[in-house]
Amino acid sequence: MNLLLLIPVLAYVSWRDGLNLHWQQLLYAALFAMGFGFVEGAVVVYLRAAIGLLPGYQGTLNDVVRLSSQVYQQTHSVSELPPSLLVVEVIREAATILMLATVALLAAPSRRERWAVFLWSFAIWDSMYYAALWATVRWPQSLHDLDVLFLIPVPWMSAVWFPLLVNLLTLAAVTLAMSWKPVGKPHSATAHNAAAD
Repeated sequence: MNLLLLIPVLAYVSWRDGLNLHWQQLLYAALFAMGFGFVEGAVVVYLRAAIGLLPGYQGTLNDVVRLSSQVYQQTHSVSELPPSLLVVEVIREAATILMLATVALLAAPSRRERWAVFLWSFAIWDSMYYAALWATVRWPQSLHDLDVLFLIPVPWMSAVWFPLLVNLLTLAAVTLAMSWKPVGKPHSATAHNAAAD
């Protein structure tokens, strides 16, 4: 699990001569990822209600926050899921990765830029997922709360601060690579624009 910290570092090293992307491509990918992250957060809220782990969901969101703040633990949700919903959750996670990968395939021309767009989108999607849960049901209450990050291939568990740190490092790696201009060589996106003029 801790090896996930190497992904943004190794990606940045492979991008140190810049990325052939435009900020507009990253903006559109970010907008998709933000919307998709909120949808994922809403799905988790619905799933919690469906399996009886979200007291007060028949009322307002304030009722949910007030009644579930002392009861709910995200890590319990996996053990509480009926086998039928667990299968659906695993398929939903695979579909999530497929959707993020498809956006990257559509947004960028080459493998390294696609990888950058995928990581960028994933980091924003995942961060927005936590923001959506906090905005709606006030979970996580702390960055130290445990979460089930993924179920594929086995359940991955971590404190919330860890994926948020990896997300931040990923966004920084892409941003730095987009800004990188080696000495004596124009940034590849700038060179592309100059050639188009």
